[in-house]
Amino acid sequence: MSASLPAETLLRKLEWTVIRRLDGALQGDYRTLFRGHGLDLAGLREYQHNDDVRHIDWNVTARLEVPHVRQYNEDREITAWFLLDLSPSVDFGSVEVKKRAVLTEFVTVLSRLLTRHGNRVGALFFSGGVDSMIPAGTGRKHVLRIMNTLMARPELSTAPATDLTPFLRAAMKVIRRRSLVFLVSDFISTPGWDEPLGYLAQRHETLAVRLFDPLERELPDLGLVVMQDAETGEQVFVDTADKRFRKRFSGVAERRERELRAAFGRAGVDALELSTGDNLVDTILRFADLRKRRSLLSGGASLPKHLEAQV
Repeated sequence: MSASLPAETLLRKLEWTVIRRLDGALQGDYRTLFRGHGLDLAGLREYQHNDDVRHIDWNVTARLEVPHVRQYNEDREITAWFLLDLSPSVDFGSVEVKKRAVLTEFVTVLSRLLTRHGNRVGALFFSGGVDSMIPAGTGRKHVLRIMNTLMARPELSTAPATDLTPFLRAAMKVIRRRSLVFLVSDFISTPGWDEPLGYLAQRHETLAVRLFDPLERELPDLGLVVMQDAETGEQVFVDTADKRFRKRFSGVAERRERELRAAFGRAGVDALELSTGDNLVDTILRFADLRKRRSLLSGGASLPKHLEAQV
């Protein structure tokens, strides 16, 4: 990852090494990644088995006492929004790559993929509050504007505990037209964000992009180390050689993973997980393949449980 490069240099590098490869592999079939995006209401019909429950029109359903779903026509143009969590915890990285670098490359790659085909992208920036916005636009220069704004943001050493709820509520007010929405965060946040995320997903095609570092899941034997809370800056000495401590750490991490997946489930969104140790292209293509396979099986079959957990 090379988020320390100037925006123009980084974009040119990614265009050669990542964007062309992804564009060729997807062959313009973005629905494998973004089901149901860019849609305008065409009409209503009665709910059928395997319909997306997010398309249920609850007002009509209540009035007619029969479940009805909204039907949409696909627009030629997609409007995408990136909701970017830049709270202190995204500046963590266990080796050479920080979560912020992964965020930067993901936003750059997806923005350029979309704008290459005439679509529009915008961004909301969050670091304790919605502190800036770039309206939706298109073209390479617009992608560079988003990149420059993102890369100019200083790292925050400490901040109050992150709460994504007001960020998501603010996004609902800003994004009026039905859009494709990426919430890019490590989701180290005060609980409760799944409810506004669910409301957002009812109106927009929404994808959670979860950033993480392997050290946040499993702690190796590193001896005595100083651990710092990424949000508050509080520090404490721990003995990672203690097997009992590492076991407790793993237990807490596993519980957090379960809670995150449950929250994504309640919100009704899929999660693309981006690790600081993984290849971005491989991760995106694997995610696209899983969504395509699930879509093909939606006529009545289901994915094996070990694959469902990855989508």
